[in-house]
Amino acid sequence: MRRFPMLSLLLVLLCGPAQAQTQAHAQGFNSEAGAIDVIEIAHGLEHPWSLAFLPDGRMLVTERPGRLRIVTQAGAVSAPLSGVPTVYARGQGGLLDVVLAPDFAQSRRIYFCYGEPRGDTNGTTIAHARLGDSGISDVTAIFRQQPGMDSRHHFGCRLVFANDGTLYATLGERNKGRAQAQTLDNDLGKVIRIRADGTIPDDNPFVGRKGARPEIWSYGHRNAQGAVLHPVSGELWMHEHGPKGGDEINIARAGRNYGWPVITYGREYSGLAVGDGRSAAEGMEQPLHYWVPSIAPSGMAFYTGERFKAWRGNLFVGSLKFGQLARLELDGDTVVHDERLLDGIKRRIRDVRMGPDGYLYLLTDEADGRILRVGLAQGS
Repeated sequence: MRRFPMLSLLLVLLCGPAQAQTQAHAQGFNSEAGAIDVIEIAHGLEHPWSLAFLPDGRMLVTERPGRLRIVTQAGAVSAPLSGVPTVYARGQGGLLDVVLAPDFAQSRRIYFCYGEPRGDTNGTTIAHARLGDSGISDVTAIFRQQPGMDSRHHFGCRLVFANDGTLYATLGERNKGRAQAQTLDNDLGKVIRIRADGTIPDDNPFVGRKGARPEIWSYGHRNAQGAVLHPVSGELWMHEHGPKGGDEINIARAGRNYGWPVITYGREYSGLAVGDGRSAAEGMEQPLHYWVPSIAPSGMAFYTGERFKAWRGNLFVGSLKFGQLARLELDGDTVVHDERLLDGIKRRIRDVRMGPDGYLYLLTDEADGRILRVGLAQGS
């Protein structure tokens, strides 16, 4: 492990560890709750996308080109695990989210989503597999987003197990299919809810409706790359990328329409209005919070630990665009304060997880991707 940024290494040599820590904080890693400590756990990961903690504290990490690795708390990175299926690793596609099954301790089962090549098209696919010491086995695809498209964009995808054991997945509208985010005969721009074996729960909102896919939970989404259960309500909180501005935080509720591309607080990348420029419409949900300009959000975690009481109940969101960590204070379902942490870190934050030790863990999306451990410094 090494303290971040690299300037600290020089300060250790010149001044000793205690002064190096002080200087690292002086470089801008401060917050309203005090100085922030950032420790690099590991590096050398190629565009890591998702992190899941194993029961023994090791981390299961996906790399977007199609590799799955195990990383120890000491920073040792395993060789790529065998058994990962072929992925469509172009544009925003690749090996994406990974989570443990609720019964992982007994089943050793993991769930992951990835861009799957499908001849002339591709799409987001969800699979489960059994994790072994050096690879995964019994890989089974349980869901394939329909339709497949010839697109390199907007795959989603975050996986979240609900308290009842069902599985939510966020699916992008693939950019070319943006209008289909408003129709129910496809999986583009949707949150879906399935059972752990891929079958459909009977109480999904569109079960039995003619012309609607029964796996759909909510619709009108653009490209959601962050999702987490609220620690009290158990509802699915998510965020999604807007175009130029208009990134949103929403609570994905059964059968609700979240508006894309009819309403948005963003604009086209050209600067023109999206559609007729509306930001509200009857029958479409308003976001809990939105960002203009866009922060390009990815990764999302509620802080529920005891280690840093000043952060309890806060929601943390990574920023790809600005290389920041957004700390959101909440009053019920209302965002009342947005503080930007790690300003100046200059690394694309792809995933945000709370570790079993009460620290936050971040993945940085780059050719030499890092795992960073973040917490309030001693005495803050």
